[in-house]
Amino acid sequence: MSAEVENEECEYTDLFLEMAVDPAAPWERYQALVERGVVEKGEGKVLMASRAAVEAACRNPKVFAIDEAGLFMGNVRSFKPQGIDPPLQTKYRKILDPLFSPKKMDLLEADVAARVNQFIDAFIDRGECNFTEEFAIPFPSSVFLTIMGLPYDDLDLLLRFKDDILRPGSSQGELLTDPQERLQFQLNTGQEIYAYYEALLDERQISPQDDILTHLLHAEIDGDRLTREDILDVCFHFLLAGLDTVTDNLTCFFAFLVQHPDYRLQLIENPAIIPSAVEELLRWESVVPAGMRRATEDVEVLGCPIKAGTAVSLGWAPSNFDPAQFPDPLEVRFDRQPNRHFAFGAGVHRCLGSHLARRELRVTLREWHRRIPEYSLKPGSKLEYQSLMRSVENLMLVWPTG
Repeated sequence: MSAEVENEECEYTDLFLEMAVDPAAPWERYQALVERGVVEKGEGKVLMASRAAVEAACRNPKVFAIDEAGLFMGNVRSFKPQGIDPPLQTKYRKILDPLFSPKKMDLLEADVAARVNQFIDAFIDRGECNFTEEFAIPFPSSVFLTIMGLPYDDLDLLLRFKDDILRPGSSQGELLTDPQERLQFQLNTGQEIYAYYEALLDERQISPQDDILTHLLHAEIDGDRLTREDILDVCFHFLLAGLDTVTDNLTCFFAFLVQHPDYRLQLIENPAIIPSAVEELLRWESVVPAGMRRATEDVEVLGCPIKAGTAVSLGWAPSNFDPAQFPDPLEVRFDRQPNRHFAFGAGVHRCLGSHLARRELRVTLREWHRRIPEYSLKPGSKLEYQSLMRSVENLMLVWPTG
């Protein structure tokens, strides 16, 4: 299994890198890929970049199926629900979707706002902060831990788990490049994650709480309780999704705003546009570049024949720059309507936590610009964009005080 996973990981990494040669400014590259529609990357690999191609694949999960090996991240079974296909995937979504519904997120509004302000309180009088380390990482993580019912004191441990899965070796100060070493490192970290959740679930069996862990222990599919393995597979997926994507979006959003003060001024002068601004920044930054699938049978998409077994990358990021869907796609417009971007994916595997992510991003833009309207990049610092999952490391911001 390890050699198979290793080979497929390389396939998908190649496809990811094809989309973001320059992670600081990938937009023209995206448009060039869109113009090509469906891009063959040698035998056994295809990148879908146009909106029409990506939508066609999303509408047909039977033919363009989730590839279990392509989603390997130290897990020993498929992630649930994102790592499985209908009809079983649909049953898990029925259990999990209500936990992240818009109505549920409405109930979190006050708590999310309080957390944003709590983190701002810690550095506002200082007149500067490492936005990535002091806000973008801990704020959404604290929200996630509360919803899940995880101890806040475990945040550093959980962030280490997440980083060592997504960026193997990073906790030791050096990213691993050898595929087999990366694989083993992820497997070892994965076992730590399973053990961590096992212990917490044992505690919840004895002392139930009002949290997702307790809910999962009592959830049923067709009258049957979820097995312990089912719950661990859900929790493993939540850990990776809940501790990374909002952080990445926040760093990219504020990197954009610090470079474009005219857009920042729009948010200050008219906070009512923040919801639409969030949608446009989600489209523009597109921190998750693609979704990975594998063709289960021979098929043709937009005139391109795709053989069974082909690794297929659904280009969420390039499709967000398709002029067929977005007039003037290389212009940022906070009033863009409609804005049917694919920042959260599309189809049956659309991001489970999209409503939570939107709430966190909207509240952050509102509260931050209410309290710190004027800010800039700290003199001497640089914007360091990361590839694959787009993000900005050590985003150093400064603002006037007094």
